[in-house]
Amino acid sequence: MIFRQLFDRESSTYTYLLGGKEGNALLIDPVKEQIPLYLQLLEELNLKLSIAVDTHVHADHVTALGGLRDETGCVTMMGEQTGAACVSETFRHGDVISVDELSLTVLYTPGHTDDSYCLYFKTPEGDRVFTGDTLLIRGTGRTDFQNGDAAAQYQSLHAHLLTLPDATRVYPGHDYKGWTVSTIGEEKRFNPRLQVSDVDEYVSLMANLNLPNPAQMDVAVPANLQCGKVT
Repeated sequence: MIFRQLFDRESSTYTYLLGGKEGNALLIDPVKEQIPLYLQLLEELNLKLSIAVDTHVHADHVTALGGLRDETGCVTMMGEQTGAACVSETFRHGDVISVDELSLTVLYTPGHTDDSYCLYFKTPEGDRVFTGDTLLIRGTGRTDFQNGDAAAQYQSLHAHLLTLPDATRVYPGHDYKGWTVSTIGEEKRFNPRLQVSDVDEYVSLMANLNLPNPAQMDVAVPANLQCGKVT
């Protein structure tokens, strides 16, 4: 298996490339401005992009889904709740996304947005979960716009992510402090937003974050509903 973690400095977004034995590849949460980098890397690694996935409609960057489909003919995918009707296919909780021998199980984890998903990947080298903006390293995704719901996010975390094996490596959709990877066990112990006693305390915590809107929100959300087409 080929695995790469790629970073967009402008939006602090992580994109993940997975390549299989037959030379097919999957990209998770690609950023439009990084398309030339993705194409270069695919060529250098002798990979064909088969699938590009967004874990949700992003508010902090413009997606590369549409551009990558134009450039490579890949299938573009998002969860069935998405308002982005331009994607090639949608998935739902429990589905499996496969590229060559690689299989990722789809987990519906609403809360940050109502279309948020995570992807769970079991390998002989250890389990991994790509958490989008649902679970961050020492944090969780904000819940104050795009039909966010802190109570739903609490349930998503506790029903789907924190029940995974403690050794499962956590690969988030963003990081703003330089962290690259964590584990479920680490986050249970050290993530301050997970040290709450119940859902009501979590809802109160999330309601009082007082965060500014993402700088690109007004451009990114409408563009991402059209798979990255900026109008």
